Amino acid sequence: MTLLIVGHRGAMAHAPENSLQSYALAEEVGVDEIELDVRLSKDGELFLLHDATLDRTAGDDAARGLGPAAELTLTQLQAVVLNSGRGVVTLAEMYAATTTFIQLEIKDPATVPALARYFAAHPADAGRTILTSFHPDALRHAAELMPTIGRCIIVQALADAERFEGGWRGLLDHTRATRFACGFQDLTQDVVDALHDLGVEVHVWPCRTVDDVRRAVELGADGTTSDDPAQAMSWLQQVLGERTAAS
Repeated sequence: MTLLIVGHRGAMAHAPENSLQSYALAEEVGVDEIELDVRLSKDGELFLLHDATLDRTAGDDAARGLGPAAELTLTQLQAVVLNSGRGVVTLAEMYAATTTFIQLEIKDPATVPALARYFAAHPADAGRTILTSFHPDALRHAAELMPTIGRCIIVQALADAERFEGGWRGLLDHTRATRFACGFQDLTQDVVDALHDLGVEVHVWPCRTVDDVRRAVELGADGTTSDDPAQAMSWLQQVLGERTAAS
């Protein structure tokens, strides 16, 4: 089984997260997928930002203290200077600048109808996208509006999924997820095997050390997400070499 290496917000260890530079660097090092975050502006435009505000990724004081990004128009969002040296990247700009498969995380459930309209108009972009979210109802809504696009439910730990009615199986049924992304905490081989038996891919995160890669491979996970995908790819080759030498 191949372990996919996913660039977290591009290659954010070496370039500003959710920037065109970060996505380009991730593609340059050969990631299998890029994970990024989508939000909706006050005037209904789709753009890429992890946080609810611009404060953490601001490049100068003018970008701080503006309040929720959802309450700003796209013109306002693009006028500020982030740590990338420019304003936010739009969803369309990202797709035009990349060729890699995209994990598109829905940060705000209100984004879902706008995404459905976007992908209806851009089927090629839809064809290289999986929608992800920590919000079960957002993914359920996405399944209803965009049934042909894959879905991934994200949880911090397996215990979070087990708290859903019906446990992790109930969560999968509710979201109609085709992929399950889970933190390493309390994730077991039996659960990974059960998910695979259902035809559900398993991604584990975060990938911060060679031991994380080793654990992902041991579990038989399908992918892992790293801030430094080039390093993660190097670790993967190390781990696979260890397994070959031991066999």
